[in-house]
Amino acid sequence: MVFASQDSRTLLIYGDSISAGYGMEPDKQWAENLKVIFNEKNFDIEIVNRSVSGETTGGGLSRIKPILEKLQPKYLLLELGGNDALRGYPPSRILNNLEAIIEIAKGNQVKVFLMQIKILPNYGKRYQEQFESIFPRVAKENDIILLPFMLNDIALDKALMLPDGIHPNADAQPLIAEYVFKSLEPHLQ
Repeated sequence: MVFASQDSRTLLIYGDSISAGYGMEPDKQWAENLKVIFNEKNFDIEIVNRSVSGETTGGGLSRIKPILEKLQPKYLLLELGGNDALRGYPPSRILNNLEAIIEIAKGNQVKVFLMQIKILPNYGKRYQEQFESIFPRVAKENDIILLPFMLNDIALDKALMLPDGIHPNADAQPLIAEYVFKSLEPHLQ
């Protein structure tokens, strides 16, 4: 069954607490800041955020079909995997779940952007390397765009992070939005 409408100009943001704006007022979240940037730059694209704090790739896979059916987006920004890593899930499971989400989206004519996720070496350097290598591999094998990690310039700056050291604070949200916009802009038709 194909869900995407030919006329759709919707970008679906589908991620975890980073994209859900954990700890932020709704109007301060980076996705809301991205809407403002799109409007200012006259991009005729509606942004819909269906991110869920604590979401894993398995949870994302279980939710994706009805969301695509309802929204019929043209674009999907997939930002999942961080919570899988925090739980120590096997990289093969993460890879398989991401590929399944992408297959469902592409089967519905949705252009997918995969966000690179990076983690701290809490589970050791080997796990970190295996985990972080998933994203370029999935992007290449599925012929989709890999976007650079949106917290590249933020995650190690304590002034831009909440006290938990995992989630970006309010000062970081507009920076993330600008970074995501610059990463997406060349790929939006």
